[in-house]
Amino acid sequence: MDRRVIDSEPLKMESLLGHLVEITGHRDHDLLDISIMSALLNMVGVAQARVLELFQSHGDLLVRPRVWITDNKVQTFDEENSSADHPCEPIVNFPCLVNCIAQHKNRMEEARLDGDHALWIPIWQNEKVSTCLEIVNDKPFSPQMLQVMEGILSVYRNYQSLLDYSERDSLTGLLNRKTFDEKFARMINSKTHEPSDCNDRRHHSDVKSQWLAVVDIDHFKRVNDKFGHLYGDEVLILVANVLRSSFRSQDRVFRFGGEEFVILLRSTTLADARMIFDRFRSNIEQHPFPQVGQITVSVGFAAITQETPVVILGHADQALYHAKESGRNRVCYYEELINDGLIDNGKKNDSFEFFFDEPSAN
Repeated sequence: MDRRVIDSEPLKMESLLGHLVEITGHRDHDLLDISIMSALLNMVGVAQARVLELFQSHGDLLVRPRVWITDNKVQTFDEENSSADHPCEPIVNFPCLVNCIAQHKNRMEEARLDGDHALWIPIWQNEKVSTCLEIVNDKPFSPQMLQVMEGILSVYRNYQSLLDYSERDSLTGLLNRKTFDEKFARMINSKTHEPSDCNDRRHHSDVKSQWLAVVDIDHFKRVNDKFGHLYGDEVLILVANVLRSSFRSQDRVFRFGGEEFVILLRSTTLADARMIFDRFRSNIEQHPFPQVGQITVSVGFAAITQETPVVILGHADQALYHAKESGRNRVCYYEELINDGLIDNGKKNDSFEFFFDEPSAN
């Protein structure tokens, strides 16, 4: 046997262990996705791969990439690449994936017309699939490749389940309140954040900034009182689905409890932020809610500055309160309300905890 082959085995094992340590060392879904892509690139040498998110929107199951491998590099959405051409697609565009899920298989290989071979690997969690891997190679996958991938993916699957349990709201599947601080801090420290524009509060229409919005379902108490909590829970799930489909992969959506949600909108202009939030409001207004009928939401948003999360949440909450008081089913921008003299500067609301600990106006 060639001594080079013998000597390479410890190196492969060391590399594999290193990737497994990296995968299990994260407490964040984004970093976990990047780690699994890095392991597939370095250990298996695949040509292309994607981590795909599956979610419902208007009764359709859609697919959207979160992380991918192209040109021998692991890539993800970031502020500089926020307009990348990776739109949502109906899952019916991927018949092999549909068949794999329908047959409840752990993987299914597809031979494509261009000669490539694709491996679809749904990540099953409690009989459901919200994440899937698409791995593409220019030749059939060898038994050795499949064995290595299966070992890596087993660790990924188990660890993702642990993260889902700790990071996500059990009813809606959105990120929960306790993960907010970490995600917020990462956004504050992002390389495209420009404190000079934020601190002097001049958000021109062509300047990209970060934004925080607070969303509240209008008259939600009436839904629970009239139809019961089961229908109230269904409304929350459907609103969460619309939230997923209304925002980009690089944005973050949280359920803070009850009928209240928080959105972190990454690098975009004020004009676009306003348009995006109002489009979401309109999507909710036009969405059918079985039995309940029409549902609307009110939205208050503010620029993310170097202030603390409590202060910025307080600003967005003031804008939300104004939206509620002025008719509901509308989007209000904090700094515009300040400039127009419609609300105070918000300093008295620095102790923001009341917003979440007491019921909001419905």
